[in-house]
Amino acid sequence: MSTDTGFEQRAHESLRDRVQHRLHAQPTLGPLAVLGLAVVVFSIINTRFLHPENLSLVLQQVTVTALLALGQTLIILTAGIDLSAGAIAVFSSILMANLAYDAGFPGLIALLAGLAFGTAMGAFNGVLVTAVKLPPFIVTLGTLSIFFALNSVVSGSETVRGTDLPGIMTWTGETIPIGSFRLTYGSIIMLLLFGFFFYLLAHTAWGKHVRAAGDDIEAARLAGIRTGRVLLSVYTVAGAIYAVAAWVLIGRLASADPNVGTEYNLDSITAVVLGGTSLFGGRGGVVGTLVGALIVGVFRNGLVLAGVQVVWQGFAIGLLVLLAVTIDQWIRKVRA
Repeated sequence: MSTDTGFEQRAHESLRDRVQHRLHAQPTLGPLAVLGLAVVVFSIINTRFLHPENLSLVLQQVTVTALLALGQTLIILTAGIDLSAGAIAVFSSILMANLAYDAGFPGLIALLAGLAFGTAMGAFNGVLVTAVKLPPFIVTLGTLSIFFALNSVVSGSETVRGTDLPGIMTWTGETIPIGSFRLTYGSIIMLLLFGFFFYLLAHTAWGKHVRAAGDDIEAARLAGIRTGRVLLSVYTVAGAIYAVAAWVLIGRLASADPNVGTEYNLDSITAVVLGGTSLFGGRGGVVGTLVGALIVGVFRNGLVLAGVQVVWQGFAIGLLVLLAVTIDQWIRKVRA
């Protein structure tokens, strides 16, 4: 009897260890399983969920969040965090729109100026982290307030309508019909950027240095990696991605609205965490982040179709985040 119990216990521990090692080696597996389960459950609850029109809406809704989460992933991989992601995106969109509408700049020039300014805001965060040696949390908490204040000053708290903007500003919101499914140019840009950064992280020295800095920054420095330059480049690139998200945001809303974006920071971090990227740095990737953003979108859309109130939608997403962080802590304890 005791022998059988001991055998069952060892088998259970062995299975648990195998799962733990597998998730440590392939952190995207867990999020993919959650996404697949969510799709199945919500399609059973409401058959409209799998209609191409609804799936198009889900992808459009997650595009901006996914782009912000992409930049957030790069920073979290270095064991940092960016609380100013949404503020940079919203301010960049307002700057683009006001340069075109109020200042009369050509659309392309206004767009490039907004992209450049978003990149500069990311670089500003990076300088404070690398040169002034301030913690990323404190830096981006401060710049969050600064950028949102500048947003109010530049916009005058007024929305610029898409009909008053050059066509290039709202182009990202235009769609390509694929049967009943409608794919926006903004979503295409998002998917291309995810593919590009997947390649960079997996196949370039820069990607390896980013992971090394997040895994153990002192060991990376002793190995000859210029960790300061790596961190500065990460924050700068993240700012550029947020600026692209600003362009996509204008197309998505068909306007430049200074009052949006209050939930973008939380949603971007949620997508990264749900995607299996460790908040302690060094482990994870952009594929998981894309899956995490889709999980957020599927849950929000599915809960709406199920008739769940907004407050309980937030409750469900919060539980998912807590579960994801708990699993991350467990995976990090994997035995070699």
